[in-house]
Amino acid sequence: MKWLYICFACIFVALNGCNSGDNSENGKDGAPKKYTRFNGNYNKTFNDLPDLHKAAAQENGIELLETRDDTLSRKDKLVRIAGESDVYKLDKLTHSIPYLVPKAVTLLSDIGLNFRDSLISKKMPLYKPIVTSVTRTGDDMARLRKKNINASENSVHCYATTFDIAWTRFSKVDNTDERSLDDGKLKAVLGQVLHDLRERDRCYIKHERKQSCFHITVR
Repeated sequence: MKWLYICFACIFVALNGCNSGDNSENGKDGAPKKYTRFNGNYNKTFNDLPDLHKAAAQENGIELLETRDDTLSRKDKLVRIAGESDVYKLDKLTHSIPYLVPKAVTLLSDIGLNFRDSLISKKMPLYKPIVTSVTRTGDDMARLRKKNINASENSVHCYATTFDIAWTRFSKVDNTDERSLDDGKLKAVLGQVLHDLRERDRCYIKHERKQSCFHITVR
């Protein structure tokens, strides 16, 4: 009986040892975090308040760049994103510059990779998300306010932590492929990808209807 008691005691210790380890998938109360599928409600799901975006931007970002030339002095904190990567396309930027903090670059790459993988798993034609706005300098904001008086003077785009991805248009990867998808189906796939990353506390997201984009800030 003694040896049997010892065996049960060892099993109990082993199980408790496994359960006491650090688990990044656990919630704040220690219980396993349950992830859900995107329900298709963009406005309700992606409605993170401006204060959340701003707090994350201030924590992870840089100080305001007054001019575009100021990027030269922030080379240690900024990464220039490519105009055409394997997994996303950079739109022609008119009021922003293609620079982000490394953490935001990683997030953008993961969005593009996950979007591509999701399309492949669904046997759908390949498309790339289109990035429409990135980091804004003080000069960019001044020019934008002349065009749009409602533009914020303290946009989170100024911290190099935030970027916008269009949901009305996508860049087709293989132009020779006659198959095509409407933007609504592609938006749904992108919505699930963004929902998954948001659930894992990677970012805050606002579904912008007027600008037709997902406004994304890295956490």
